[in-house]
Formats: sequence, structure tokens, C-alpha cells
Amino acid sequence: MCPRPEPDRLTPAQAHRRLSHGEAVLLDVREADEWNAGHVPGAVHLPLSRLATGAALPPTAGDGPVVAICRSGRRSQQAAEILAERGVEATDVVGGMIAWSRAGLPVAPPGRGGEGP
Repeated sequence: MCPRPEPDRLTPAQAHRRLSHGEAVLLDVREADEWNAGHVPGAVHLPLSRLATGAALPPTAGDGPVVAICRSGRRSQQAAEILAERGVEATDVVGGMIAWSRAGLPVAPPGRGGEGP
């Protein structure tokens, strides 16, 4: 049995549903080499290292809710906290891209899809 996520975090399936219904934008906070190795189609990219130093969300993120994702879920949780402090409605994906891939959810091949910085 998988551990139950904290209330403010989403499982990969929950995040996928929100994204599929246009209820949020997915923000990938991994570094460029990780992003280039493959990411969720349609995701917006802004590394946590830049977000943490004050970088604004890319315009393609819009002004609605944000779901952050990283490799394992640690950086995305930090990103969601930073965004919440800025007044953005934000959450993240428990288990990150590892859990997303294991759930069989779509991943763009290296170098394709999404929005870079």
C-alpha cells in the first residue's frame, strides 16, 4: 500500500486529472539537463534554483493554479511553498517524475514538447 499524500499534495493521477481538465498548469522545477532528458508534455519549465532566487513564473504559466513537479518530489514541494508565499495557488506531485512515469502517465521524449525558460 502506498503512503497517503499530505492533503496539499497530489498523486500523479490526481495531478494528471487536474491538468487534463485545464484546472492547473504543470511547472517542472528540475534543472535543464533533467528537463531535456524527458518531461510531461505541455509542462512549463523553471528550475527551482531560479525560482528560489526570485525568478518570475514564465508567462505561459498564466495566473491560475500551479502544480509543481521534480524528479522525486522534494524540490517541487519547496517550489510550491515558495509560490504559496508569493500568493500563487500551488501544490506539487508526490513522488515527482519517478512516480509519474511509474504510473504510466505521458512523458515527452528527450528534447520535445513543453515550454522552456
